[in-house]
Amino acid sequence: MKEILDVLIVGGGPIGLACGIACEKANINYLIVEKGVLTNSLFNYPLNMTFFSTSEKLEMGEIPFMSVSHKPTRTEALEYYRRVFQKWKLKVHLYEEVNILNKTSSGIFEVITNKGKYAAHNIVMATGFYDLPNLMNVPGEDLPKVSHYYKEPWPYIGQEVLVVGGANSAVDVALEVWRKGGHVTMALKGDGIDANVKYWVKPDIENRIKEGSIKAYTNSLVKEIREKEVVLDTPEGEVTIPNDFVLAMTGYVPNFALLDQLGVELSLDEKRQPCYDPNNQESNIPGVYLAGVVCGGLNTREFFIENSIVHAQQIVNHIKEKVSR
Repeated sequence: MKEILDVLIVGGGPIGLACGIACEKANINYLIVEKGVLTNSLFNYPLNMTFFSTSEKLEMGEIPFMSVSHKPTRTEALEYYRRVFQKWKLKVHLYEEVNILNKTSSGIFEVITNKGKYAAHNIVMATGFYDLPNLMNVPGEDLPKVSHYYKEPWPYIGQEVLVVGGANSAVDVALEVWRKGGHVTMALKGDGIDANVKYWVKPDIENRIKEGSIKAYTNSLVKEIREKEVVLDTPEGEVTIPNDFVLAMTGYVPNFALLDQLGVELSLDEKRQPCYDPNNQESNIPGVYLAGVVCGGLNTREFFIENSIVHAQQIVNHIKEKVSR
């Protein structure tokens, strides 16, 4: 630890990059540490995913985001944020995972990663939520045929596929797999497809279910996963269906473990929302800031790239204010 950084940013996604740009503009000494590839969460999105937001709402650093269609694809987003990284010459360490975060008695944060040690006056947690899946906690969930991530439909041609969930990701997966020849069944926790599913997709999935092309069990939960079948708990009782693959699109959760290490308090309700000041993004621990989706806790539908980019400037403004006092 040869120097003490002004800011260490945990997470190299779009919001982490936005924080880096804000630091660059303010001439603040910073470092971004990312455990995977640049914009790791976007990299793990389905290959053919289209964003809900339009391209101009995802822009940052005065760099235009041009896309072929009104709404950009995953590939276009990866290329755009690569150009952002390159244009601003952002200080990013990739494939470096943060393991230990600690605030010393002197108020300096010690950060230990799988590759080194750092010291910083301030920490920005921009860790998102896409890295840790929301598990079903049922027997058989650890079988090789079960995945909480989806890339492309080709492995599922001619296969019996159970898609768990009824939100945007599950609907996109179900439709794409079905269109490529998979035999798709959906397990829906509620009484139908989520009301917040993209408006241009919702009629499509509902019509496929209505015509019987995709079988859907409503108000149903996965009870057990076996090698060649799945047991569902439905209003009519247990139902056992043939199965080759389970795609559990059950959502994701923030990295609460890192927040716990720093002493960031969480709300006691079902949201488990971290404590922070929305005016400056500082948590209940002075010097620890939250940026992006992590601010919502388990409520992962409140914050997105487009409404979280502003967090970067709020954080840097507050840090500058503290320095000038």
